[in-house]
Amino acid sequence: MPADLVLLSARLLDPGTGRLLPHTALAAERGRIGFLGDDRDARALAGPGTTVVDLRGAVVTAGFTDGHLHPVSGAERTMGVDLSGCRDLAAVRTALAAAVRDLRPGAWLRGWGLDPNAFGTAPVATAALGPVLDGVPALIDLFDAHSALASERALELAGVDGPRRFEQGSEIVCDAEGRPTGLLLEDAACEVVEAVAPRPTEAEVRARAAEVLAAMAASGLTGGHAMDANGDSLAVYAGLEAEDALPLRLRIAPWCRPEASDADLAELVRLQGTGGALWRVAGVKLFMDGTIDNGTAWLETPDCHGQSDHAYWPDPRRYTRVIADLHRAGVPTATHAIGDAAVRHVLDAVERAQAESGRAVRTGSGTGGTGVVRHRVEHIETVPDDTVRRFAPLGVAASMQPTHCCEFTRADHTDNWSRRLGEERAGRAFRCRDLWEAGARVVLGSDWPIAPYPPLQVMAGARHRRPADLSLPPHGPEQALTPLQALQGMTVCAAWAAGEEDRAGRLAVGHRADLTVLADDPLRVPDTELAALPVLLTAVAGRVTYRAAGV
Repeated sequence: MPADLVLLSARLLDPGTGRLLPHTALAAERGRIGFLGDDRDARALAGPGTTVVDLRGAVVTAGFTDGHLHPVSGAERTMGVDLSGCRDLAAVRTALAAAVRDLRPGAWLRGWGLDPNAFGTAPVATAALGPVLDGVPALIDLFDAHSALASERALELAGVDGPRRFEQGSEIVCDAEGRPTGLLLEDAACEVVEAVAPRPTEAEVRARAAEVLAAMAASGLTGGHAMDANGDSLAVYAGLEAEDALPLRLRIAPWCRPEASDADLAELVRLQGTGGALWRVAGVKLFMDGTIDNGTAWLETPDCHGQSDHAYWPDPRRYTRVIADLHRAGVPTATHAIGDAAVRHVLDAVERAQAESGRAVRTGSGTGGTGVVRHRVEHIETVPDDTVRRFAPLGVAASMQPTHCCEFTRADHTDNWSRRLGEERAGRAFRCRDLWEAGARVVLGSDWPIAPYPPLQVMAGARHRRPADLSLPPHGPEQALTPLQALQGMTVCAAWAAGEEDRAGRLAVGHRADLTVLADDPLRVPDTELAALPVLLTAVAGRVTYRAAGV
C-alpha cells in the first residue's frame, strides 16, 4: 500500500535522544511512521496519491503538543477586545474607548487579557477605568481567566448589588459599604454576569475555533491537552472533524467542580474515551485554588494582603475523596494548583488514592493510556523544596507554563504576583529546572488564551525566562531548561503524561506520524532566536495540516 506522506532530504531529530537520526527520509502510512531510511527507498513507497515533500535539509521532529490549552472556550473568550498589550491604565482606557465607539446602542462590550499590573498599586476595580464604560454593559476578563471586571451597567442587568455566597471559592468583591467594585473572582461569581450577557452562536464559535486551530497548526502544534469541555465544546470538535477541519490531536479533560454530585462524577467517568479520530475525552480537570494575582490561590501562609488563605474547594476533604474515586475508576486527573498549600494537598490526595487502590490501577479503557493512572498538577507557581521532591516518587507530572513567568512576573519582584508573595516565595517561582532535576516529568504548555500558544515561544521562555520581546532580564535564570529539556517538555513528556510514550513523542517506526518541520535544528538555535524559527510544515496522522509557502 502506498505511503500517505513522504518527506525527503530531511534532518530527522528524535526528541528522545536529542540526536539526528542516520536517515534522510520518512514515510507515513495509516497515520503511523512506517519507514525511516534514505531518499531512494522512501521514493519507492510513494504512489499517485502520496504527498511527497523535498525538505532540502529542514529538520523534522516529533509534533509539538501543548500540555495545557483551551481551544474552544479560548476561541470564544478572545472574540472581544484584546487588552493583553496594554501596560498601563491609559492604554486600557484608550483601547476600551475605541471599542465603545464601534458599539451599537445597548450592545455589550467584551474584553480579555487585562493585566492587573496595568493598575499599578491601585485596586483592580471598574472605577479605575474612568467614565469610558459609563452606561455600557461590559464584562472584561483579566489575563488569568479566573476573574473579570464588570461595568456598573452590567452589574445592574445581572441584578448584582452586593456580596453573595457561593458553593466554591468565588467572590463578588465589594467595598466597605457593601457596594460591588466590579471585580468578580473565580467562575461562580463571573457566571452571574455572564448569564445575562449575549453569547455568540454555535456557528460563530465553530468558525472562530477553526480559525484558532488552523493558526495553532501553522505555529507548529500537532496536538494539545485541552483542559475543559464546557458548554458545547465537544460538539464543536465533532463538527470540525466532520468537516475535515480539525488540524490538531486533542486530549480533553472536562471539569469537576466542588459542587459536583455523585451523579455528576459518574457522568465524568462515563464520558472517558468518547470522541472521534483526533479528539478524545481522557481525564478530568479539577481546581484546588485560584490565582496569586487575584488573592485566590491557596498558600501555606496568606499573601501580603491577608488573602490566598483557603482552597477553592470549601471542603478539601471532598476533593481528596473525588481523587480517590477517579483513581479507582482508572481516570487520570489534572488539578490546577498554584500555591504551595494547594500543590501539597493535591500530592497528599494522590498519595492517599494510590495507597488505598494501588499505583497499578490501569487507565480506563477509553482514555488511550497504556499504563497506570497518571495524575498531573497544573501550574505549580511557588513551592518549597520538600514538595518539589514528591512529584517523581508519586509519578505525578508537573504541567507548567513558562511564559506565565516570562510575561507576568519580573526579576526585580515589582510585579503584582511577586509583591503579593513577598521575596522568599517569589524567589522560588516556576521551578521548572528543580522539578526536572528531582526526576519529575515536566510538561510544557501555554494555557492559551492566558498566554500566547506558539510552541517555539513557550520553549524559548523555558530556556531564557524573559518576556517575548526580551525587554527585561530573566526571572530566575537558574530555573531555565536546557534546549533538549524544553523540546522534550512538548514532545516526550507530553506523551508520557498521556500514557502514550509507546506511540507518540518520538521519531520511531510505529509511532504516530504527528510531525513538526522547522527551518533549522531547535537544539542549536540560540535561546533568544528560537521563537522566530520558521515552521515549514506540520502533519497529524500523516496528513499535512500546514505547509509554508515555497515548501
